[in-house]
Amino acid sequence: MVKLVMVRHGESIANALNQYTGWNNVGLTQEGIVQAHVAAEKLKGMSFDHVHTSVLKRAIITAYIIQDELNLNYVPITKTWRLNERHYGALRGINKDETRREYGVEQVHQWRRSFYSIPPQLEQPDPNVGPYKYFDARIMPVAESLYQAYQRIIPYYVDQVAPLLLDGKDQLIVAHGSTIRALIKYIENISDEDIDGIEVANGKPLIYELDNKLNIISSNRTE
Repeated sequence: MVKLVMVRHGESIANALNQYTGWNNVGLTQEGIVQAHVAAEKLKGMSFDHVHTSVLKRAIITAYIIQDELNLNYVPITKTWRLNERHYGALRGINKDETRREYGVEQVHQWRRSFYSIPPQLEQPDPNVGPYKYFDARIMPVAESLYQAYQRIIPYYVDQVAPLLLDGKDQLIVAHGSTIRALIKYIENISDEDIDGIEVANGKPLIYELDNKLNIISSNRTE
C-alpha cells in the first residue's frame, strides 16, 4: 500500500477578494497561512518521499509550510508549470460576482465548473518571463478549459508521480483547485459530466491509499 496526498493551497489574496486567479502569482492571506499549518497538523505522523507543486507561490509557500511542520525539509520538491492552476484568460483578476452580473450565472458556472468550457481568452499570451522564460511562446496559454489543463496535468502525473508510487514511495502534491480536480477525475475515473460537481477546499488534505497497481483502497475525499 502506498499513499498519495493532495492539498489545495491555503486561501490566497485573490480567493479572499473573490477574484479569478489562474496563473496570476498571488500570495497567501493570513488565513491561508493558518490553513496550511492546519493541513500539516492533519498530516502529522505521515512522511513523503517527494513533494510536487506548481511554479505559483501560493502553492509553493503552502508546500514549504507543510514540509517544515512535518520536518520534511530535506525531501526533494519539484516545481512545475504543469501543476499550475488552469489559465483563466481575460477573467484573471476580475471579481466573480461582477462576471455573474455581466455574463449571467449559468455562463459563469460553465466557465468555472464544466470540463470543456473555455473562458474569454487573452488577446495574446503572457510574456515569457520568470519561470516561463525558456518556454516556446506557442505553448503559453491564452485561456484554458479544465480539459485543456487536464492535457498538461495528467502526463506529469503519469510520468513523474505514478512511477514513484509504483515504487512504494508516498507522494505529496500541493497545487490548485482545478489541478486537483483534474487529478481526482483521472484517479477516480470520474466522467466529464460528473466532474462539474467536484469541489476542492483550501487546505484540506485529500488522502488516497493505493494498491500496487494504483487502484484506490481508501480515500477521505467524500468525508
